[in-house]
Amino acid sequence: MGITPGSAEQRFPGFDVLGQAHTWDRVTSGVVLSRLGPVQPVEFFSFEEEPTARALVDRLLGQDDDPKIPVLEMIDRRLVERQGDGYRYEDMPEDWEAWRRSVAGLDADARATYGQPFWDVTATVQMQIIEAVRKLEGDWHGMPAARVFSLWLRYTCSAFYSHPWAFNEIGYGGPAYPRGYKNLGLNRRENWEVAERDATDPVPWAERTKDARRRHTGALAGGFSGEDTDESTTHDVGRPTSRGSEAPEDDDRA
Repeated sequence: MGITPGSAEQRFPGFDVLGQAHTWDRVTSGVVLSRLGPVQPVEFFSFEEEPTARALVDRLLGQDDDPKIPVLEMIDRRLVERQGDGYRYEDMPEDWEAWRRSVAGLDADARATYGQPFWDVTATVQMQIIEAVRKLEGDWHGMPAARVFSLWLRYTCSAFYSHPWAFNEIGYGGPAYPRGYKNLGLNRRENWEVAERDATDPVPWAERTKDARRRHTGALAGGFSGEDTDESTTHDVGRPTSRGSEAPEDDDRA
């Protein structure tokens, strides 16, 4: 059985994407499997910045339980190597500068209200601070808040879903080239694919998303109780029941 992040029951029991690695081309296989190698130490973020950056990433992805995908280390490597997305908004600094400034901003906000750095407040308070950035219209510490939140999500989700453990979680067989797919169509699977444990879920995805929002808002209200008080959320994109978030619409790239 393949490893999946966190302690939740596996959606695709028995599936292990590594069993498909022999079908990938050599270069692709090397890139994907390298993500399972020894985790490199953090270099971009300083000793003071690392715990805040790590707490931010964990809250955005809902990585509260082991095993955890080393998302911060993956982001850190991109920033060290200056691997951006190929574009930059005209009202934003370079990604590496924006990351450093936004981590400092989280610490500043936490200290201003709670007298402690961001990493040292509770997970509930961390979520409240992140949610305030998400909902803010205008600038936050000299940068557009919506752009900052989008930056966080782009890097965290890209890193998370490029890891084989995340492939296992969503039943993804890895790169299609050169093998490809032949059984196209609704409810048709390749012979190596595994049926989803809850594939006949009667609850529409829209309702599952609303439930995720209710649980998230319950956490913002003071605990992970899931009480229905609001529809806003930081954890409702990509993994509707536990991880991710809605990214703002961006349409004026420089």
